[in-house]
Amino acid sequence: MSTFRPLHDRVLVKRLEAQAQTTSGLFLPETAKEKPQTAEVIAVGPGRTTDKALIPTTVKVGDKVLLGKYAGDEVSLDGVKHVVVKESEILAVIED
Repeated sequence: MSTFRPLHDRVLVKRLEAQAQTTSGLFLPETAKEKPQTAEVIAVGPGRTTDKALIPTTVKVGDKVLLGKYAGDEVSLDGVKHVVVKESEILAVIED
């Protein structure tokens, strides 16, 4: 993958695959699947700048996060779809 370094408080994430089967056992066709809301952090910017200081980002590479359905901007890097979001668009960090 090419080198990608987000600026400021932006984060590069890769959405994780949506489930193809419902909890009741039905298989969903590709057109009926919703956008996955979980993603893995691929790259992180240095943080948000204020008048006085740099506020570092709180997420780190490898974290699993929860995003809004339509958060961020989709980009394609080396043929793989990713999403660039501001750190404030990340709803939560998923801890195992």
